[in-house]
Amino acid sequence: MISLKSILSRKGYALIKLKETNTNHFEIKVKINGVKGRFILDTGASNSCVGFDEINHFKLETQESKIKAAGAGNSEMDTQESKGNRIKIGAWKYTSLNLVLFDLSHVNTALKNHGAKTVHGIIGADILKKGNAIIDYKKKRLYLKKLIFKY
Repeated sequence: MISLKSILSRKGYALIKLKETNTNHFEIKVKINGVKGRFILDTGASNSCVGFDEINHFKLETQESKIKAAGAGNSEMDTQESKGNRIKIGAWKYTSLNLVLFDLSHVNTALKNHGAKTVHGIIGADILKKGNAIIDYKKKRLYLKKLIFKY
C-alpha cells in the first residue's frame, strides 16, 4: 500500500513534523524573516499571529490596524499588522506573509499553567489555505504544497 507521505511528496508537498503539547495543541517550528520561533498550529485562527513582544525578535515592521482580535476568551483586543514577511516551515516557503500582532500573554499564561512551553505566535488558516494543507493527526504531520514562484 502506498503511504500518504509518498503520495503527497510526489505531488510537491513538504512534510512538517508536529509536536503535541500537554494542552493537546500541535506545536510547530517556524522561521519568520530568518528567525526561529515556536508556534501553535490553530485551524480555527483566521490569521497567523505574533505577540507584540516579538516584534524585534522577528524583525517586523509594523503599522497600526483597525482590526480587533478575538479568541481564547478575549475579545476586542487591539492589533497591529506587519506586511511582506518571509516565512519558512520545514521546506515550505512563502515570501509575502501578512501577520497580525496582538497581546498573546493570555495564551502563554494558559500554556504555562498546563506545563506547556510558551509560544511566539500562532499559525492560522491563512497559511493552511496558501499551502493547501493536509493534517495527518494520527502521525502528527502537516503537509503544505510547495509554492512555485515565477520571476
